[in-house]
Amino acid sequence: MKTEDIKHNNSVIAQIFYLQPIQPGVHFYCENESSLQVGKQLRAKGEKIRPHRHIPMKVEREETLKEVLYIERGKVKITFYTDQWEEIGTRILNRGDMVLLIQGGHGFEMLEETEMIEIKQGPYDPTATKRMESEAK
Repeated sequence: MKTEDIKHNNSVIAQIFYLQPIQPGVHFYCENESSLQVGKQLRAKGEKIRPHRHIPMKVEREETLKEVLYIERGKVKITFYTDQWEEIGTRILNRGDMVLLIQGGHGFEMLEETEMIEIKQGPYDPTATKRMESEAK
């Protein structure tokens, strides 16, 4: 899969995963230490994944909550910002593309009618988003 890191001051603030064919198997695109993993799988018809469960893990960290947007249909322009609301750049995502938003600010313009799947860490606090929006220029 074609990926792109969006960086500011040598820190990755977002990762974009462009729609591309992949080889069979499991492919993760994030560091093992990342608190939100993004990957893609290609499995053959009839292939089975053995029943399994995920065991509880104690994880202690303080970090910005991350989110993933998957573009099911449409076209989106994303603008990336520093924590001080300085514009870093823009990218266009199309059907099948994904972005992992790690830190900094971001805004969106729908260039076409768009359906997105959003996955983010909880708990969700809508008042936190409103506070951040009010800080933006």
